[in-house]
Amino acid sequence: MQEVRTSRVIIVGAGLGALYAALELAPRPVLMISPETLGEGASSAWAQGGVAAAMDGADSPSAHAADTVRAGAGTVDADVAAQVTRAARDHILDLTGLGTPFDRTPEGDYVLSREAAHSFSRVVRVRGDQAGAEIMKALIARVRAAASVQVLEGVTATALDVSDGCVTGVAVESARVPSGSVMLRGPAVLLAGGGSGGLYALTTNPPRIRGQVIGMAARAGAMVADAEFVQFHPTAIDVGEDPAPLATEALRGEGAVLINRLGERFMTAVHPDAELAPRDVVARAIFAQAQAGLRPMLDTRDAIGARIVTQFPAVAEACARNGIDPVTRPIPVAAAAHYHMGGIDTDAEGRASLGNLWVCGEASSTGLHGANRLASNGLLEALVYARLCARGIAATLADTPDQAPALRVDFPPGPAWPDEAAILTLRRMMTDRVGVIRDASGLKSALAEIARLEADQCGAEGFVNMTATATLIAAAALVREESRGAHYRADFPQTDDIAARTRMTLDRALAIRAQAVKEAQ
Repeated sequence: MQEVRTSRVIIVGAGLGALYAALELAPRPVLMISPETLGEGASSAWAQGGVAAAMDGADSPSAHAADTVRAGAGTVDADVAAQVTRAARDHILDLTGLGTPFDRTPEGDYVLSREAAHSFSRVVRVRGDQAGAEIMKALIARVRAAASVQVLEGVTATALDVSDGCVTGVAVESARVPSGSVMLRGPAVLLAGGGSGGLYALTTNPPRIRGQVIGMAARAGAMVADAEFVQFHPTAIDVGEDPAPLATEALRGEGAVLINRLGERFMTAVHPDAELAPRDVVARAIFAQAQAGLRPMLDTRDAIGARIVTQFPAVAEACARNGIDPVTRPIPVAAAAHYHMGGIDTDAEGRASLGNLWVCGEASSTGLHGANRLASNGLLEALVYARLCARGIAATLADTPDQAPALRVDFPPGPAWPDEAAILTLRRMMTDRVGVIRDASGLKSALAEIARLEADQCGAEGFVNMTATATLIAAAALVREESRGAHYRADFPQTDDIAARTRMTLDRALAIRAQAVKEAQ
């Protein structure tokens, strides 16, 4: 394999965490690996809700931390929650200084919205549902102007090279045409390449976000934490699009209600907080309505009315292209894979279990989200840990130069990409057997099917990264014989008195998978 050496810090990903870390590292030279043109294909740009932060004088970081711990169903690291929520205000002010046009009152205060499981209105947003896109736009403009940052667009990472427990390189391929690999060797590696929602057939994630970054780290030997905790957003717009458009939780914060095709409002009988109950509760209620043939819908007519067009333009646009007028009709919704609370296990500074490797954003598992992420804490975590990782890398590489030549990478010809039919089979199987409601039989059959699909694809790197993450999710879900947060076992509906996080290597997950295959024979 061809090798290219650089003194640039290698950042895998191009979402919020990757961009923010690249700017934090300046003037230290950085090389960003982006499968798409910057701004396209990153989950961050699709985030509608905003960034959670205690910006109101009557609110506090400690109250925000308490809500985070409560929503996480017993497995949140309270110290991490305190650390992240204390830093939130500084990051909002920093993003404002970088050009993010957050919604403001005539007096100049931030407009704050309330989302599910928050005890206070503390979600800072942009034009209702444009926070992710507008933050990304501001950061991309800064990165484009930064002399220290080189972006390799149309390139995807496929593997990590490890020596003596330390990451020494990143194998990359063309994301635009089938190619061979090139090994990039740099002084440090930051993984900021997204989560795993696209492993499911019904998802709100961009098409490329299918667990590849978590999978390649796991294949290199990194510890993975809380893999079973996949959050299903209750209100994906159910119109047959892949990925499914999102009806932001802020709509329910504004008073929108959930009804079924009979016009019945069903959440009042499920939870005291009704539509603002924790996401896992709402997701299961919507799933149950769908399973019963009652067609769940989000009704914005009375609470929001015509304001939806100007205040929530992304939702209005998704409805319009599917022939739905949300001013006069309810919006059909379904529970869709949205956010992976699990990921590569990191310490409080964003370091993975492998040396020379840092992780931020959805690919990581910091302990902030527990079993059920509090709404709009995802972007916040990416910001906080991007800065922590950048500072940790800078401290480690204090003696490296502040300038580096630009890289050119020429890819050799390579094999065809994984079969799209196999990927679709994998995604459908994950939705059906490792989805909103799980049981041992479905999880074991899922593991056996993952093994079969992986073998059929003859070890194609991109596909094996997907199946590695899918294996970890299903194996961790099989081991957790209880229901907690976003993980619900129909055969173990109780919640254990003692909560514990799951930590698992890929080797252990593969052993669990092998046993499932044996039992299926």
